[in-house]
Amino acid sequence: MDRQRLFIGGAWVEPDGGHYEVIDPATEAIVGRAPEASRDQVHAAAAAAREAFETWSRTPAEERAAVLDRTAEIIQRNFLSYADLAQAESGATTGTARGMQVGVGAARFRRYARVEPVEQALPPQINEAGPFGRAAVMGALAVRRPVGVVTCITSYNNPWANPAGKIAPALAMGNTVVVKPAPQDPLSVYRMAEALEAAGVPPGVVNVVSGSRGEVGEAAVDSPDVDMVSFTGSTAVGQRIAEVCGRHMKRQLMELGGKGAAVVFDDADVGSAVSGIGTTFSFYSGQICTAPTRVLAQRGVYDRLVEQLAAYAGHLKVGDPREQGTVVGPVISAAHRDRVESYVELGRKEGARVAAGGERPPSDHGFYVSPTLLADCTPDMRVVREEIFGPVVVVLPFDEEEEAIALANDSDYGLIDYVWSGDVARAFRVAGRLRAGGVGINTVGRNMEAPFGGFKKSGVGRDVGSYALHAYSEVQALVWPG
Repeated sequence: MDRQRLFIGGAWVEPDGGHYEVIDPATEAIVGRAPEASRDQVHAAAAAAREAFETWSRTPAEERAAVLDRTAEIIQRNFLSYADLAQAESGATTGTARGMQVGVGAARFRRYARVEPVEQALPPQINEAGPFGRAAVMGALAVRRPVGVVTCITSYNNPWANPAGKIAPALAMGNTVVVKPAPQDPLSVYRMAEALEAAGVPPGVVNVVSGSRGEVGEAAVDSPDVDMVSFTGSTAVGQRIAEVCGRHMKRQLMELGGKGAAVVFDDADVGSAVSGIGTTFSFYSGQICTAPTRVLAQRGVYDRLVEQLAAYAGHLKVGDPREQGTVVGPVISAAHRDRVESYVELGRKEGARVAAGGERPPSDHGFYVSPTLLADCTPDMRVVREEIFGPVVVVLPFDEEEEAIALANDSDYGLIDYVWSGDVARAFRVAGRLRAGGVGINTVGRNMEAPFGGFKKSGVGRDVGSYALHAYSEVQALVWPG
């Protein structure tokens, strides 16, 4: 693993571009050396996927499902070693690396090992005689077919659950894949490829190519053998990918940035709201697009909410993610730490009040950021409008329900918003007016069969549950005379 090789066409291949170092965000030690693919090697991976597609797409769904199920079993057998690697690459706490990264990754392979029907019978239609033939009763089926070769470009904040959420449903539908992992933590994805290989995935069905330079991702998108791109990452990168896909009419699934609004009304359970919003500070150090980082608090509860959120942030243990009791580990890199800190300083200059945090935690090594609460913010501030992707929460006051809805929707993003209120009817009424792909009502919990995706600049398309099977398929109509 010290010098990882690429996985192309069922073979482990030396990279043309050598290797680059993968750094542990907590210790700054070298975790391993990841392969730097050339543009030609990425295109070779796509060509291998194209060659494998014809056979894999015609493989019975039950056989494809069995491969996914065996993959889940292999991941479970190697659970602790996989979690240790994920932790070393990503800086996640032990609980997150085990439960939310490797655990969810295995669960997603198992979920898509469940065979679901791809045909939907449509009501018959009676056609009178005319230019298209004699009178007839026309039957019809809507059938889901695989898209073809799918490039999966994954995010650094979850090197197991995110790739598994793309690879598993894509394979279940009969597609073949080229996986381009995030450059910060690609080694876990190669372990996933090893598990798939051991589970019997045929050569070329799964290919993994990595690189620290932008040309690797570009080649994975612009290859003429690629039919679809599934991307999780920043809106800016997603827009560039969409431009290339648009020129060639490639299908897209984009899960992009977020700046989730948490609307907290006067009658809300403040403890529940504080606990839910507080996950922004703690869960993977705020590096999560679904986080409620933009808190809108009604005047009657504003001061109490700020006080309790500040206390919550202040009590979180920041430090080595391997140590028992650590809640907030490092962010992914020194560059990202500097970016997050620059936003905190920007908030100060814009007039926000630092109610908690704001200073770098003392540490001899590692990329740590203090959980920070910026209060008394206004809608025009950049810290309110832009995604920070770190353990930083901003709070704004509002007076009436209509104002809360307007403030929540005043954003380029629309991934997941949240509403806390003791009046369930109002909570659902407000949720229905929020321009977001999902709304949590008195919770930050998820239903893993519910569609996931965003409005506006937060993305295109939906996945999770059966919606992922829809995302990785095309609909074909079959029509015949009865």
